[in-house]
Amino acid sequence: MATQSSSSPFLCASFNQDYSCFAIGTRDGFRIFDTNTGRLCYEKVLGAFSIVEMLFSSSLLAIVGAGEQPSLSPRRLCLFNTKTGTALRELNFLTSILAVRMNKKMLIVILQDKVYVYDLNSLTILDTIVTVLNIKGLCAFSPCLEACYLALPASTTKGSALLYNVMDRHLHCEIEAHRAPLAAMVLSSNGMYIATASEQGTMVRVHLVSDATKSYSFRRGTYPSTIFSLSFGPSKHLPDILAASSSSGSVHLFTLGFAAHQRTKRSSGFLGSIIPGAVTDALDPADHHILHNAVPAGVKSYAIIRKVENVTDTSTSEVLACRVILSIVTYNGYFQEYNISIDAQNELSWTLGREFNLLTVTLDRDRASSS
Repeated sequence: MATQSSSSPFLCASFNQDYSCFAIGTRDGFRIFDTNTGRLCYEKVLGAFSIVEMLFSSSLLAIVGAGEQPSLSPRRLCLFNTKTGTALRELNFLTSILAVRMNKKMLIVILQDKVYVYDLNSLTILDTIVTVLNIKGLCAFSPCLEACYLALPASTTKGSALLYNVMDRHLHCEIEAHRAPLAAMVLSSNGMYIATASEQGTMVRVHLVSDATKSYSFRRGTYPSTIFSLSFGPSKHLPDILAASSSSGSVHLFTLGFAAHQRTKRSSGFLGSIIPGAVTDALDPADHHILHNAVPAGVKSYAIIRKVENVTDTSTSEVLACRVILSIVTYNGYFQEYNISIDAQNELSWTLGREFNLLTVTLDRDRASSS
């Protein structure tokens, strides 16, 4: 991989809700890629963009300019149609937009001290949430309509998160996760779990959203590090894996569902298979795996767990291994995909399956026009 330049070519990077596509924003415009194939699906050269959010694999984008061109104000949200290449609607705000999230019914706009909740179809304001100062636009949003939670920082001095039920429009709970202010958080795709990390970056904690109880506590490392991203593996129930990328250049994997299955060998009964053991801040390090030097140290990265597959013995149904596909977008311009396996003896093996420069991929005009 190329070394980090003094100025990152990316202003933003985001995966869609099911990780099938991802978008990058640069000072020239934005590009959309298919995660499975690496194909460039769409590009628009308009100027600098600080936010590009997709709605699953639809033609709808929410885009926000970086303010480097007069026509691309950071206070203006544009709903953009990639099929027609035109703006559908625009929303203007008094201060800069720091984050945008969507699902099939809701549009969430994060400002530094307010959050606006819109009906996505009519753009009617459904709710306004006054928040603590949130200059990084930190938030987590579950696209699941049945458990549609929005997580926001509850404090500027400690690591507490407020969780709102967006569909019912009420505060669900407050979770006190860390002593230091929050730096990263993510909700599982089913809305059942939230993972958080603080500005210290030494601990990653997972809470059950329904009753705000701590389920897991992992030590990422002893020395402070900036956590760039957290990602749960896809699952309808307890996610199998949680990934964290950080400024150290390593990617950390924490086993959840796979570890719970392994604990079943040492426990009995139905509850033993779904409830983790006693939670402490020194949880069994066997549940923690590290991909050392996965990306250059100091380079911002966005890592997601795209696929998890448990390999079982057909005769006994015993889980023999957990196979993971980890995709990473690095802010020095690259896409990486790692193939990872954790066997029944808890041994990790991994290979780099794909790597390519996101800025040199060219658009297949024929396929793009027919899609």
